Amino acid sequence: MSRSEQVTGATMPTEYPFVLPRGYVDPQGRVHREGLMRLATARDEIAPQADPKVRENAAYLTVLLLSRTVTRLGDVTDVTTDTVENLFASDLAFLQDLYRRINQEGRTEAEVVCPSCEHLFLVDVAGEAPGES
Repeated sequence: MSRSEQVTGATMPTEYPFVLPRGYVDPQGRVHREGLMRLATARDEIAPQADPKVRENAAYLTVLLLSRTVTRLGDVTDVTTDTVENLFASDLAFLQDLYRRINQEGRTEAEVVCPSCEHLFLVDVAGEAPGES
C-alpha cells in the first residue's frame, strides 16, 4: 500500500490500459495492440526539454514523453524512442490524445454524439481489452 493510500484510504489509478487502433509491428512482424500508460511525473515532462533532439525539433517531445510513460506495448516491456518512432501515425495520435486525457483531464472518457439520434454519451477512448464486455 502506498503512502497516499495509507493516509486517504483511497487508491488513485496511475496506470491506464489501452488498445491501439492499428498496433505496433515489431522487427519480427508481430503486431502489439494492447498496452499500458502510466501517469507522467514532473521529471517526465521536464527532462526531455534538455534533449538535443527536442531543441532541434519541438515535435520530438511527444516521442520522448510517450517512450517514458508507455510501460508496455503487447509483449514489449522496454518501450523506447525507436518503438514510438515506428508506430503508425494513427497510433501515435491515439497515444498523444490518451496522454493528454490522463495527464491534463484526469480521465480517458470522451463525450460523443450518436449521429442517428443525437444522444450524448461517454466512450472510453483507451479501448476495451479483448474478451471484456
